[in-house]
Amino acid sequence: MTAPFVLLVLAICAVWLPWPAWALLYASAVAAALAQGVLAWPGVAALVVLLGLAAWAARAHGTTAWLARAALLVWCAALVLHAVPGFHNTVAIDAVRFTPDAPPFTQYLNFDKGSVGLVLLALLAPRLRRGDAFGRLASTTAVAWVLTSGAVLGLALAIGLVRPEFKWPAQAALFLTVNLFLTCVAEQALFRVLVQDALRAWCMPGVAVVLSAGLFGLAHAGGGVWMVLLASLAGLGHAIAYARTQRIEVPILVHLGLNDTHFLFFTYAA
Repeated sequence: MTAPFVLLVLAICAVWLPWPAWALLYASAVAAALAQGVLAWPGVAALVVLLGLAAWAARAHGTTAWLARAALLVWCAALVLHAVPGFHNTVAIDAVRFTPDAPPFTQYLNFDKGSVGLVLLALLAPRLRRGDAFGRLASTTAVAWVLTSGAVLGLALAIGLVRPEFKWPAQAALFLTVNLFLTCVAEQALFRVLVQDALRAWCMPGVAVVLSAGLFGLAHAGGGVWMVLLASLAGLGHAIAYARTQRIEVPILVHLGLNDTHFLFFTYAA
C-alpha cells in the first residue's frame, strides 16, 4: 500500500480517538494522493463536496435533514460506484488465482470509496462510546458473524458456488487489510447510516431491516442472480446486528468476519 492509502487507513483508525486527528491524517492522505497521481483536482473537489454534504447532514434538522441526507446518499453512491471523475485508483492484487479452480481475482485501492467510509464514520455513524456494554456488543457481534457466515456460505456451498479450500496466500494480509478499511467500513457506513436509518424513520424497524438487506443485495447485481441472493442474505445479517446494537462497529465486524471466512476457508472468488 502506497502512502495515500496508508494515511487513509490511519485516518479511519483515528476516528475513535478523542480528538479529531483523523482530519489531519485525511488531509495528508489527500495531499499525498494528489502528489502521486491517485487524485486529480476534480477528485479533490468531489471530496470537498462529500465533506460539505456530510457536515450539513450532521447538523441539519427536520425537512432540511432529509434533503441533506438524500443529497449525501446520491453523492456517496456516485463515489462508491466510481462515477465521479478525478480518481485513479491503483491495483493492489492483479488477476491472482488463489486456488487452481478459482477465477482470477483483482482488488483495487479505491480512494473514493475509502473516503466515503471515513467521512460517514467520522461525522454521522453511531460509534462505540464510554459506558457501552462491551461484553454484550461483543457477544452480539460473534453470534451475528457465526449465523451470517453459516447461512451465506452454507447456501453458497449447497448450490456449488464454493467448496472448502483452506489457504493463506502471499496476498492474504493485504487483502484482509484492504477489505476491512476500504470495503467493509464504506459499505456498512453507507447502508446502515444513509439507507437503513432513513428507512427506519419511514417504516417499521423490521421492514427497514429487510428493505436495506434487499438493496444491499441489488448493489451486488453485477455478480448475477445468485450473488444478489447471497448478498441480500448477508445484508440481512448486517442489518439485524445494527438494529439490535445501533453501533456501526458491529455490522462492520460481521461483514469482515463473513468475507474473511470466505477468503480463508472457501473458494475465493466464487
